[in-house]
Amino acid sequence: MARQVLFDTDPGCDDAVMLAMALGHPDIEVVGLSTVCGNTTIENTTHNALSILELGNKTGIPVARGCGRPLVGSLSTAEEIHGEGGIRGDLPEPTVEPVDAHGAEFMIDTAHQYGEDLTIAAVGPLTNLALALAIEPRLPELVGDIYVMGGNALAPGNKTPAAEANFHNDPEAAARVLQDGRVELVGLDVTTDATVSMERIERYRSSDGILGIVGDWLTYPDTVSETDGQDGYAVHDAAVAAGLVDSETLTYETYHCEVDTETGPSRGNVVCDVYSVTDGDAATDVAIDLDVERYRELLVEGVERFADGG
Repeated sequence: MARQVLFDTDPGCDDAVMLAMALGHPDIEVVGLSTVCGNTTIENTTHNALSILELGNKTGIPVARGCGRPLVGSLSTAEEIHGEGGIRGDLPEPTVEPVDAHGAEFMIDTAHQYGEDLTIAAVGPLTNLALALAIEPRLPELVGDIYVMGGNALAPGNKTPAAEANFHNDPEAAARVLQDGRVELVGLDVTTDATVSMERIERYRSSDGILGIVGDWLTYPDTVSETDGQDGYAVHDAAVAAGLVDSETLTYETYHCEVDTETGPSRGNVVCDVYSVTDGDAATDVAIDLDVERYRELLVEGVERFADGG
């Protein structure tokens, strides 16, 4: 039976590749998308999510527009990385509209509908998920699993020296999620290894149709240097999708983790109690290793099935 997943997402080129992978993989049933601001504005992320579904002829999957700004502070976007409107490539215009429910409400409603069969995978800033936890504190008990792409428990940051981009975008939301939700945290500790080879990127870029668009998504500007010395660019969010398909792709250790919400150079940093020196509850499963070859196999399988209409 395919795993039923609600993705909370901010497309974004890496989100787009991850969604193509998940939508194409037979072991994942995408039951809904909630959108959040992050890589670009909420207007753009919602439009982009609908366009990706249009591209793959998946317009029956509901999309709910969520939060348009962080819980505290102002929105910082990344069009300089993802392109104008937050995504590259010639995508079709959506033919359907988002559902009426707010993204956080949609998340709660979907949790009640599917119960423990549902996995929530939050791969953007955690604003919607934090709001959903505030409205429905039982959310972690209602669903089977909650995966989060974000943070850097044991690694340097990529938005600042101390913080990963999703957590830096809304540290207060990230702090609430780690406090109130037992999550699988898939962060920079493993996702910088979640690369697609340059040979495959070039193959996709030279292809027609959907694979050519995927190639556009995978073509990052020279300013993206976090994977210098590696073969290809990292698709951080896709590491989560790989873990959803094959649990052995990711290896975890459980720690007590908090998020720095103070103003200063460490804002958004994950403080990970590796040596149990505090009395905090060890409640966050932190991904510490990624089977890169298996990840790449799963990504290619899903993306190419998506491109073939699977």
